[in-house]
Amino acid sequence: MRIGIVCPYSLDVPGGVQNHVRDLAEVLLDLGHEVSVLAPADDDTPVPPYVVPAGRAVPVPYNGSVARLAFGPLSAARVRRWIREGGFDVLHIHEPATPSLSLLALWAATGPIVATFHTAMPRSRMMSAASAILRPALEKISARVAVSEPARATLVHHLGGEPVVIPNGLFVDRFANARPRPQWREGAGTLCFLGRLDEPRKGLAVLLRAFPEIVRRRPGVRLLVAGPGDVEEARASLPAECRPAVEFLGMVDDQTKAEMFASSDIYVAPHTGGESFGIVLVEAMAAGAPVLASALDAFRLVVDGGRLGRLFEVGDSDALAEEAIALLEDPAARDRLREAARLAVRRYDWSNVAKEIISVYEMVAEGPAGVGEATAVAPGPAGPVGGDRRDDSIDGAT
Repeated sequence: MRIGIVCPYSLDVPGGVQNHVRDLAEVLLDLGHEVSVLAPADDDTPVPPYVVPAGRAVPVPYNGSVARLAFGPLSAARVRRWIREGGFDVLHIHEPATPSLSLLALWAATGPIVATFHTAMPRSRMMSAASAILRPALEKISARVAVSEPARATLVHHLGGEPVVIPNGLFVDRFANARPRPQWREGAGTLCFLGRLDEPRKGLAVLLRAFPEIVRRRPGVRLLVAGPGDVEEARASLPAECRPAVEFLGMVDDQTKAEMFASSDIYVAPHTGGESFGIVLVEAMAAGAPVLASALDAFRLVVDGGRLGRLFEVGDSDALAEEAIALLEDPAARDRLREAARLAVRRYDWSNVAKEIISVYEMVAEGPAGVGEATAVAPGPAGPVGGDRRDDSIDGAT
């Protein structure tokens, strides 16, 4: 099967949707399918051979974060050419309502189209206002997928439809086989955090407010913080006596991330909102780190209401500290969480998730017609939001 996948967010920066698209493409290629991924990326950005860069992206505040999107005449031209020359049996568009390549591809394509919705925003004025405009385009989708029940609820509430829930995938063994680093295992226990330091919804401030109490009651505890952002600003928010116990790792690659989880007694996910799934919780559990997470709906589902990890009230630093201390003082409880999670995470392994996605592909591709270019011109902005005006060629198209 020849599959075209559209990613709305730039590959110049890491992110959950980008990682999902990358991993899915690699799994499909390993299974013998032909895959081409269209994504925003500067022409000089190193990308895998199956990725077709569709031009420069610009940062846009979105869902409590900053998304790097590409939208405008040049991007639209590149999307149309990619679809026209792709010869795809199925087009898989991620976040089709996002004003980037995904929406452009939905406007430009006809035929078997699968759409995956990642966002969970129960109340969104933007989505409510855009629903009437988007509905004709969304009716072209042959099958809708949501990555979680919160994402499904968001889709049904704002845009309608009957999506199937297929979670994000993970190469479980890559995390399960990670080995701890001895220097991260020293002391009275190790906590870790992963996320952008200066993105409020990732909740680092909640954890740092809790950390002095954890240090007071568990002298010798340490905290590993991985992710981009202003380290000095984050460090300055801690009392001076706590700062030596915190190690900022900066951006980490997948191997270092897995080793950090494997080295930790607790992975803390203090996020305050905007999470539709929680793949990072699954990564931590796969590597053997007991999870302590804020009680967001998405996180509550991943840890099965507390069976696979501990929960605390969103934004409550005192509750976080109490739960962390209780887990640090109870090795048997941590072992029980590890064992339960070790079995549960197999549900998310790509060997299982890919089968579900492929079954959707096969269902929508049963007809004789493949993906084609729509003849009607879709509504859009008069000028470009992202990209440049050099030409509409796509070097390296496959």
